[in-house]
Amino acid sequence: MSASDTNTSFGFERPRLVAKKILAKTQSEGDGAAVRRSIGRPELKSLDPFLMLDEFAVSPPAGFPDHPHRGFETVTYMLQGAFTHQDFMGHKGTIRTGDVQWMTAGRGIIHSEMPAGEGAQRGLQLWINLSAKDKMIEPRYQELLSEDIPKADKDGVEVKIIAGESMGVNSPVYTQTPTMYLDFTLKPNAQHHQNIPESWNAFVYIIEGEGVFGLQKSAPIEAHHVLVLGLGEGLSVWNKSSNPLRFILVGGQPLNEPVVQHGPFVMNTQAEIDKTIEDYYYSKNGFEMGRH
Repeated sequence: MSASDTNTSFGFERPRLVAKKILAKTQSEGDGAAVRRSIGRPELKSLDPFLMLDEFAVSPPAGFPDHPHRGFETVTYMLQGAFTHQDFMGHKGTIRTGDVQWMTAGRGIIHSEMPAGEGAQRGLQLWINLSAKDKMIEPRYQELLSEDIPKADKDGVEVKIIAGESMGVNSPVYTQTPTMYLDFTLKPNAQHHQNIPESWNAFVYIIEGEGVFGLQKSAPIEAHHVLVLGLGEGLSVWNKSSNPLRFILVGGQPLNEPVVQHGPFVMNTQAEIDKTIEDYYYSKNGFEMGRH
């Protein structure tokens, strides 16, 4: 029996409750793009190891032209449409509806992310911090097509396992910072009880519909809210509405390290940030290809 299958009927002795609820508000990013930011705003600056979560809806010609990253990972999950990515090493590709790009920026990447189609291209982008020992590793990509993402379903609950495990099914994604990333859809009257490692921080982001989280008697919460979960064994969810409920459940092992962030650079000290800005400006120590 897998961890996520335990207590399936009865929930948890120590369930994770909603400790904080924040509505993601729209703000401008990139070149003419708008995002709904939930993590990374004043009400929730971060949730170790998570630095930022954006829900984006971008129509051409807006987008995210050339920009750098160092010291963390970005996970881009397309909900609708397509985005084309190109970096300074010549890596280029298009991720389409249901596809995932898990990019470890490590010591440095300069890339662009632009919509590849007419109308609004929708998706989620999550930033995951890297530990001090991993911040300067070589960049790499893990790209999963929608059809290659493991899936499971039971009793009106469907889950796509982007990272981690659910219903006994595991994702092939390697997470440098230990992470779970699950995309759930619950039909009306369905419920689910998902184990989460007890030492991890975790949150829910509701994509569509409304659901009851934590305790069955709680008030339902609707789309575009991020829910920070308290400590406990796992999360219980009920869909008491007449429409489907879709949300992501994300958890990660906290790094418990200092975070110094300057835009797209995330390090442990101000001196490291100053060095990163110098490396980027002079195209060195990971940014060599930037001059091209």
